[in-house]
Amino acid sequence: MNITKTVHYSGFGIPEEVSHPEVSDAIRQVLQEVLNGKELSEPDAIELFQVEGAELNALTATADVLRRRAVGDDATFVITRNINYTNVCYMGCRFCNFAKRKSDPDAEFFDLDEITRRAQEAWDRGATEVCIQGGLHPNISGHFYRDMVKAIKRVLPDMHIHAFSPFEIWFGAQKSRMSYRDFIRDLMDHGLGSMPGTAAEILDTEVRKQLTRDKLTTEQWVEIITAAHEEGLPTTSTIMYGHIDGPEHWATHLGLLRKIQKQTGGFTEFVPLGFIHYKTPLFLEDKGVRPGPTRLEHIRMHAVARLMLHGWIDNIQASWVKMGPDLAGELLAAGVNDLGGTLMNESISRAAGAMHGQEMKPEDMARIIRDMGRRPVRRNTLYEHVETFDEMRYFPRIAGIQV
Repeated sequence: MNITKTVHYSGFGIPEEVSHPEVSDAIRQVLQEVLNGKELSEPDAIELFQVEGAELNALTATADVLRRRAVGDDATFVITRNINYTNVCYMGCRFCNFAKRKSDPDAEFFDLDEITRRAQEAWDRGATEVCIQGGLHPNISGHFYRDMVKAIKRVLPDMHIHAFSPFEIWFGAQKSRMSYRDFIRDLMDHGLGSMPGTAAEILDTEVRKQLTRDKLTTEQWVEIITAAHEEGLPTTSTIMYGHIDGPEHWATHLGLLRKIQKQTGGFTEFVPLGFIHYKTPLFLEDKGVRPGPTRLEHIRMHAVARLMLHGWIDNIQASWVKMGPDLAGELLAAGVNDLGGTLMNESISRAAGAMHGQEMKPEDMARIIRDMGRRPVRRNTLYEHVETFDEMRYFPRIAGIQV
């Protein structure tokens, strides 16, 4: 049964939900300690990943307070376009249905003119960012990554280029016979502005072995991300959850991200990405794989992330592509302060069976944010505010989150 929860708290103190009689003493103590400035431990995070009922209400209310302390009541989004320049990839990731062989009739590979055309089209529609990611095409040369950046910057010098997962950096560096650090520095010198922290999946060795045959190890992912940060290139951070993983893996993953952030300060945001199962070999071929996260797992993931990363990563993003706009909007009451990008194109989740579309218009983003009683703000990639949408008369449809 869905219960509409209204968050009650005085200022930035301890919300009333934490004192609810159905909240255990142990959970109440953990939440109070976090609100009083103590870092959430991995064992306590594992417990919070399993709460229900009144304790889940207490968790989301706590996350909401920490969100207000960190970033206030603005909720942000960015106008961007995804450019997935090739779907040809031979890495064999079992959670992916995006990859094609070169000989497949629907294999794609965009040349520089097409990549630039798509970037120009995005700029003309108000985008401040293009997000560029693709498969590891065996015929790509190492300098093609640099050429993409150069081609866009040649015609759109003010466009922010957010591009190339750590897996692509690994591949491009190998192709170029360069170190990760030198390859990243070369891309930055030609206009790369930031990097998506994807290809993380779950940063656990045993889980990763089951997800993919040849993908980056946890150690390689950390090495590449750390090198990017140390070179001055900011990145996002992500997790992909809801398959063969569980609370202990999620807590360890968040703990590792927090450790990296303490060392480098290079993460701009944390983006939980629920597993889209419909068309993936992982789900279709293995009966032990779950069909993505449950609704409550989505809620817990975003709320626990706010608690665990508080003071280190301020921006927690909800992916409307993965969860749908309704749940993504409701998570603004559970620690989330950002709804990601308008996208214009989205191929990877769609190939796996995602059903929530490829684009959301800025006015629809603003409406979702206003409906949750928050102020919509358009940002750039680095979370600098670009435009505050004019306030309109509206009536919030919900004050909290339905759990």
